[in-house]
Amino acid sequence: MPSVLVVDDEANIRELVAVYFTAAGFGVRQADDGPSGLAAALDADDAPDLVILDINLPGMDGAEVCRRIRERSSVPVIMLTAKTGDLDKVGMLEGVADDYVTKPFSAPELVARARAVLRRVSRADSAPPVAATGDSAVEATTSPAIEIGGLRIDPATREVEVDGRPVELTAKEFDLLAAMASEPGVVFSREKLLERAWGFADYVDARGIDVHVRHLREKLGDDAAAPRFVETVRSVGYRVRRESAR
Repeated sequence: MPSVLVVDDEANIRELVAVYFTAAGFGVRQADDGPSGLAAALDADDAPDLVILDINLPGMDGAEVCRRIRERSSVPVIMLTAKTGDLDKVGMLEGVADDYVTKPFSAPELVARARAVLRRVSRADSAPPVAATGDSAVEATTSPAIEIGGLRIDPATREVEVDGRPVELTAKEFDLLAAMASEPGVVFSREKLLERAWGFADYVDARGIDVHVRHLREKLGDDAAAPRFVETVRSVGYRVRRESAR
């Protein structure tokens, strides 16, 4: 029986989540603040298979709890956010948290997301090695470097340069850029980008892509109003230009 740890200071949310996860065949433990949630997540004698973690917690906020968990454990973490502004905090947890859900949420959807995350982790554990720069859904390849104007992307080394300047990207930012650059000019929907970068698209909030693309543009020195590399196609998604704008 897989086990889930629910860390939230709102008792009604913890109980609702517990009811649905228990019905789905999970063992459920609960914590109501940051320090107790951290201790439970790192309990060597009863470690959970998944942590559902509210980002706004007393004692220690969820972002810090998540970072401390990741220093000592690879247990999957799904963050709960109460407002859209928290998406920036979640974006900064790239490579740390595995997914996030915005309140109010559907409990059955949360269960489905948890199963999707656990499936992805299980696939990653049994998959061939990937590039050592992060928990990426894109396998290391021997593909030649992609060059578009002043943008250079090397899938083998997972290195990116703009006009010869190295650009440090997170694993997911690299995956998003590499996916779009593999087919310049082709428009990728948010759902398709989630599938390419995370390995699945079901039950994932596509708005998270917007946060990652914004961070990606900032690092590339790209202007959303007059993009040189990554264009927004209104109501559809994003694409990398066939030739960079000067």
